[in-house]
Amino acid sequence: MVTLGVRRWETLEGSVQGVGKRRNQDWHDWRGTGTGADPLVLAVADGHGSAVHARSALGARFAVDRFLALATTFGRAAHDCHEPGRLTRLMTYARDDFPRALVHAWRQEALGHWDRNRPVVEEASREPGTEEKLVLYGTTLIGAVLTPWLFVAWQIGDGDLAVVEHDGTLVRPLAPAEEDLGDETESLCGREAWRAMRMHWAPLFEEARAPRLVVLSTDGLSKSFASADGYREFVSGLAGRLAEEGSTGVREALPDWLTQASRYSGDDTTLAAAVRPETEADASVPVDAPEAARAPAAPGAPGVPEEPGEPGTTDARTPPGPAGGEVDMERTTET
Repeated sequence: MVTLGVRRWETLEGSVQGVGKRRNQDWHDWRGTGTGADPLVLAVADGHGSAVHARSALGARFAVDRFLALATTFGRAAHDCHEPGRLTRLMTYARDDFPRALVHAWRQEALGHWDRNRPVVEEASREPGTEEKLVLYGTTLIGAVLTPWLFVAWQIGDGDLAVVEHDGTLVRPLAPAEEDLGDETESLCGREAWRAMRMHWAPLFEEARAPRLVVLSTDGLSKSFASADGYREFVSGLAGRLAEEGSTGVREALPDWLTQASRYSGDDTTLAAAVRPETEADASVPVDAPEAARAPAAPGAPGVPEEPGEPGTTDARTPPGPAGGEVDMERTTET
């Protein structure tokens, strides 16, 4: 049984601009503590950054801001989810209506910005169509909401949601069945973008079954690894160090870890994570990872060497492995 207002979460966050990039196209933010009245909401977004997406850094910020507002309202509405039929109605809303509301809010924000910041053009020039304007703001998005009774997450486009469950199992519940090819990804600027949004739905009927760690990251992190297990080992190592050292030391080291990952991927790299305070029961359950990945890998990041190929460590350049999910929309090119 979950007690109202008991659950609290700590947060970790960081963002690093990619090497050679003119600006950081990622954006992230969070709010709340994870109680019934104050749900914890986190989001990361990755603006596409190419010339055809010239305002994508703004698009990423609009996506995160709109998500936080809508998801906070949704999280507060879940306070009575144990009423008969309430959980089913919430799930239907989260699956069908929330993506539509989010995409609509993002489009309105982007189009409003365009209207206030029209480029100076010749009088005879054609006014861009609505879809052309939205492409300028193209971005991906991953967002999550955590309450004492419910964990829900949504994703459109690339990036990663990794979850270390209460029993130490590591899962990537929103990974697509097939990874995107090259630099192509789904986007909020696509037609009917809500159809491409994937959802993870996880009611928490017992407080002890809440996840230990929820990690949202843009693809600059997962692209920094070379083997299929590298990203999983990073998250497992992160969970292990949090369990052994607490959040203070990890929070201080996180900027260096992200900088190191960004050097390998060449991309903006952003991470936002929710950490559940460890209980005695948690301490007795190992994280689902090889012993080498669970052990702190000082002085570098967990599972990441200071230099590629350093003996006894994992090379820091691994894409994630495939898992379940679906895609269904127009693709747009990301650089």
